[in-house]
Amino acid sequence: MINKIDDGLIVLVVEEVEETRDGIEALLRVDGYRVDPARDEGDAVRRARRQRPDLVLVSGGGSTGDVVGTALRIRQRAELDLTVPIVMFCIPTVAEGAEVEIERNVFVTRPDNFDQLRDLLTRVLRNVLATS
Repeated sequence: MINKIDDGLIVLVVEEVEETRDGIEALLRVDGYRVDPARDEGDAVRRARRQRPDLVLVSGGGSTGDVVGTALRIRQRAELDLTVPIVMFCIPTVAEGAEVEIERNVFVTRPDNFDQLRDLLTRVLRNVLATS
């Protein structure tokens, strides 16, 4: 298992496919995260305004530009500051296994497996906790 950080951190998961969203939620809950599942950008904005997430996880389902645009709009529309990291995964233009920070606290990845994604989330959240 990936080294766990403080239990109860909130991960806002944005994925339009219910079965995929449910699977991501189940896997993250095993690691002690509280998961707030959203089906689309509007739902994510409403949820983030209601309860500030510690991290926003967006599953790629369109072009890279569309996914990045959606993620950044969620941050802006929900009035989340730059300390809330955004991780986008399954981005087709990113090499398999790659993790790239495209701007401050905004990451794209195309993990080889779920453990790689879990490890990235842990590292990103540790950095946030260390600087707060």
